[in-house]
Amino acid sequence: MAENTKKQHYTEEGFKALTDELEYLKNVRRKEVKDALASARSYGDLSENSEYDEAKDEQAKVEGRISELDALIKNAIVVHEAEVDESVVSVGANVRVYDETYEEELEYNIVGSNEADAFIGNISDQSPIGSALIGKRADDVVEVTVPDGSVIKLRVLEVKRTRTAG
Repeated sequence: MAENTKKQHYTEEGFKALTDELEYLKNVRRKEVKDALASARSYGDLSENSEYDEAKDEQAKVEGRISELDALIKNAIVVHEAEVDESVVSVGANVRVYDETYEEELEYNIVGSNEADAFIGNISDQSPIGSALIGKRADDVVEVTVPDGSVIKLRVLEVKRTRTAG
C-alpha cells in the first residue's frame, strides 16, 4: 500500500466520489456483510460452509477497500475548480489542443491519476501528455513522447475550467 501514501490531486467531483464510496462501504456494505456472516453462521458447521467462506471473503474485500479509501482521502489534495487559473493548464482544467502531428483538434480534462479515463477525455496530470501540458498557456507548443515512442506536437488552443460553477 506504499502507493497510497503519495499525495494525489483530485477534482472536487473525484474527491466526492471517494468519500461517497467510503460512506457507502462503512454504512451499508459493512452491515450487509455482517448480516450475511450471521446468516451463514446459522447454517451450522463452519468448516464446510461455503456461504460463510464467501461472506468472509467479501468482508475482507470491503475492509481492504475501506482502508485503501481512507489512505487515498487522507493523502488527497483537492483542486477547487473555482480556484483554477483559467489561463494555465493545471489539474481541474479543460484544455483544447491542436495535434500538429495528426492534424486534429483534441480536448482533455486534466485530472488526478486516480480519476483518469481516456475514453471520456480525462487524462492524468502524471501521464505523458498531461504532464507536458501542465503549466502551459494558450498558443504554447509542446512535444510529447507518447507510449509507442513517437513524438507528437501539441499546440494549446484554449484553457478553461473543467466545469462552470453552478
